[in-house]
Amino acid sequence: MNSEIGTENYRKLCLRQQTQLRKLMANTDKYQEAIAMFLSQHAMLHSAKTTLTESWSFEDAIFEDMTDEQLRRIPLNCEHSVVWCIWHIARIEDIAMNILVAGNPQVQSQKNWLEQMDLTVQHSGNSMDGAAVVDLSNAIDIEALRAYRVAVGRGTREIVKSLQPEDLKRKVEPARIQTVMDVGALLEPAREIADYWSRRTIAGLLLMPASRHLLVHLNEALTIKRRRH
Repeated sequence: MNSEIGTENYRKLCLRQQTQLRKLMANTDKYQEAIAMFLSQHAMLHSAKTTLTESWSFEDAIFEDMTDEQLRRIPLNCEHSVVWCIWHIARIEDIAMNILVAGNPQVQSQKNWLEQMDLTVQHSGNSMDGAAVVDLSNAIDIEALRAYRVAVGRGTREIVKSLQPEDLKRKVEPARIQTVMDVGALLEPAREIADYWSRRTIAGLLLMPASRHLLVHLNEALTIKRRRH
């Protein structure tokens, strides 16, 4: 199968699964089915290294046949680069799943990930201006970025597997929202993101950002890839 056709077919599958997942998450009687579908979609939205399988990966499909220069480039009429998109979804997933869902420190705060990625930016990238997007795109160590995202993805899967059915309806604890701001995971101009999260249940966070947000920005990255020439 042509790689472009294969990517498009799987991308459409992810979109269909997202619709099904929303319905399943709303039904506590479908808990096991909902978690299984989340993990299936989550695997496709991460590198295959995350689950150590040979299943199709949206991230891997995007990186295929792209040079470092192309991954860092911000094409005309685009706001971001491919590497910025990957970094941003990794940061948001790390913040939401670890601080908000599990009440744990972020993955980023472990193993010197900032130093490994050659970054000083600790926040999520929301409200980042164009010059900062360019700087991050040029500076980031791409291999370390992909390794960080694998670590975030694996952590998410462990968190989700430990959830109980009653957890899905649990609201995010206000103290955890405050922790997000206290550790600088969001910039003050992006506080509306924290306000949005404060209204979500755990099921809501599994939908957005832990699956749909990944799909949104992987779709953006695919568009950027197609404009690389």
